[in-house]
Amino acid sequence: MRIHRGGPAVAGLALCLGALTACTGSSGPPAAQGETAVPPPATGSPKAKRKPASAKDGASALDGKVVVIDPGHNGGNAEHPSEINKQVRIGNGSKACDTTGTETKAGYSEHAFSWDVSNRLARLLRAQGAKVTLTRKDDKGVGPCITERAAIGNRLKADAAVSIHADGASPSGHGFHIIEPLSIGSNAAMVSGSTRLGTALRDAYHEGTGIPYSNYLGKNAIDRRDDLGGLNLSTVPKVFIECGNMQNQGDAARLSSASFRQRIAESLAEGFETYLS
Repeated sequence: MRIHRGGPAVAGLALCLGALTACTGSSGPPAAQGETAVPPPATGSPKAKRKPASAKDGASALDGKVVVIDPGHNGGNAEHPSEINKQVRIGNGSKACDTTGTETKAGYSEHAFSWDVSNRLARLLRAQGAKVTLTRKDDKGVGPCITERAAIGNRLKADAAVSIHADGASPSGHGFHIIEPLSIGSNAAMVSGSTRLGTALRDAYHEGTGIPYSNYLGKNAIDRRDDLGGLNLSTVPKVFIECGNMQNQGDAARLSSASFRQRIAESLAEGFETYLS
């Protein structure tokens, strides 16, 4: 999602990010609008899938770990501008409660993408014994505000948290990047853990999907920011991932593919295994 630093959220625009609330993910979402049947090849070839990281005595490294997954935005945001545009405090300033996100030229929305990937990832992590909470219960509601999205991970004392997004940059931009927190003081204790989490997810995502590092933002697919409430207000290790650029034709085709979204989820699950092992 493209981050705008001011102004109201507008339906269909590539707006900014959110971060966390408490709802438990359940059954998977229906097939998404504008899906591609088979994912086009990404730049580069995914490497062979690694064996899952494990703890002693063959137990999963994820067994008993608390993971919070934040599906960015929500399906009802565009119809409720007064709710999502209200200002909330983010630790070093104020921002809108939430935003609408972006969409592909074919109309596949970021909020639907993030909901689908988040549910796929949750199923994989739960199968490995993790205790997973999603920050919203469906893709039809409004918000929650970025303050509450962050608060749920804090209340659960999550071992790790991730906010799932897709960007809305210039069509010439392609690739993915991770957003890690900068310290604003109150979140200082989680910054080093977030850096390790970001590296683990970046490496696993790149290896598992073949999507290249972003060619327009960040260095080696890592961007660090202090203007996102979801990171500023978190007290547990947390990062955002922009899984690709929905305005780029190649990225959009991959993100619109159900089978490729499963590959995304599997890659992120590998990253969590690495970080939590």
